[in-house]
Amino acid sequence: MAETMDCDLLVVGGGINGVGIARDAAGRGLRVVLCEKDDLGAHTSSASSKLVHGGLRYLEHREFGLVRKALRERELLLCSAPHIMRPLRFVMPHVANRRSAWLIRAGLFLYDRLAPRAFLPASEAFELAGHRAGLPLKPEFTRAFAYSDGWVDDARLVILNAVDARERGALVLPRTRCDVVTRRADHWQARLRRAESSAAFEVRARALVNAAGPWAARLAGEVAGPGTRRALRLVKGSHIVVPRLFDHSCAYLLQHADGRVVFAMPYEGAFTLIGTTDVEFDGNPDAPAIGADETLYLCELANRYFRRQIAPHDVVWSYSGVRPLLEDAAARGRARAAAVTRDYFLERDTGGPPLLSVLGGKITTFRKLAEEAVDWLAPLLGSTAPAWTAASVLPGGDLFGAAPEARGVLQFDRWVTALRRRHEWLPAPLALRYARAYGMRVERVLEGCASLGDLGVEVAPGLYEAELRYLVEQEWAACAADVLWRRTKLGLHLRPGAARDIDAWIMRSREAQTGIIA
Repeated sequence: MAETMDCDLLVVGGGINGVGIARDAAGRGLRVVLCEKDDLGAHTSSASSKLVHGGLRYLEHREFGLVRKALRERELLLCSAPHIMRPLRFVMPHVANRRSAWLIRAGLFLYDRLAPRAFLPASEAFELAGHRAGLPLKPEFTRAFAYSDGWVDDARLVILNAVDARERGALVLPRTRCDVVTRRADHWQARLRRAESSAAFEVRARALVNAAGPWAARLAGEVAGPGTRRALRLVKGSHIVVPRLFDHSCAYLLQHADGRVVFAMPYEGAFTLIGTTDVEFDGNPDAPAIGADETLYLCELANRYFRRQIAPHDVVWSYSGVRPLLEDAAARGRARAAAVTRDYFLERDTGGPPLLSVLGGKITTFRKLAEEAVDWLAPLLGSTAPAWTAASVLPGGDLFGAAPEARGVLQFDRWVTALRRRHEWLPAPLALRYARAYGMRVERVLEGCASLGDLGVEVAPGLYEAELRYLVEQEWAACAADVLWRRTKLGLHLRPGAARDIDAWIMRSREAQTGIIA
């Protein structure tokens, strides 16, 4: 790597907004460097509720513009990555003293019609008696409402955007900290430092994107000085995972007496994911952790609805993320963090070489956010290339060709059947996991393999060398945590010692590549 490299755009931050902007910009012919101090998506972007949704509850705060924008993106995203996304039906048991039936009906009517709905079914009201969604619930719940949104593997969404950015020419540098960035007369001068070697190098960029998430306000203050127009409100959201509370494919939206709503969703086959909380946060965004009060809050709400009761000792895993929410004028008077807008604001600064700071946002609107960001940046950098991501698929998403068609989502099972015919030697659970993770790119993972033995050593149950090699070489996996909790969710299924074995394999692989081991 050269001592100093030149680029058009330096993106600081490897969460979903940063990789989305890098991908869009690289696809328009701009020279892009992206740096992230940790693993890609290691923080907020892999600690979400894993939903692609319009945000039904945002209608209560009259955020019609945000909901419309998110609903438009919802089905577009579902079609762009049908392997890591899928439609999900939500059931809302009716509680008369929470929200009235007419209010819920009105909200769902609006939710169905704020944006075109090509293939997701409309909302409905139904009786719970005898219905599959009613069986796990306490008998006092007799009626419910249902509506559709989408589910996404959030961490893989980040990775696939980064892969696409790299394949379009971007230099993606995880575990690379931006030590110092200085505004010169006609460019930004940044010193980046690799975590693994502590080696530093300089980058000269014509424009800078601050996509640092919870650290965005601090970075903006460091590079542009005080006086930013918008502030961020840091809110911690926590989730718990417990043994499965129901055995069907629907999710639940549970209403709490405090006015909040919490999701309970099928997760990784054997589990239920419950979340999220909304807690004001003033700690270190590097290491947020669920509090005992949050765990109890989520358990007690689940127990209010489900026959099967849970307690904190039933929690098999939990995760927390710090969401950088946009503090707007209306929100300053709201005491509850849940009421703060999930919309985003792109803070533009042309007092020298361009600076764009990304404030706020949510996973569902990341593509639109990136498009708006590059629409502003590209002309300043001499690019006239048009926006392109709305009509594109993410790596592996071209199950039925390059066009992002609804059938890629609705006919995923048919594609998996064809995959299993091509590779009859693959055990069915492994074939499905590969299909969900890699889509069409499963053929790259399986290249040269004609039997289970060809996948190499089974480093951990269900995790073979062929997949590990692909994750290390193509998806920047550098340790067991990257593999077990972000590139896959195998951490929920494997024995505690699996992480040690994976780390040892990755270390041996690195040593072999550098020639330390022949």
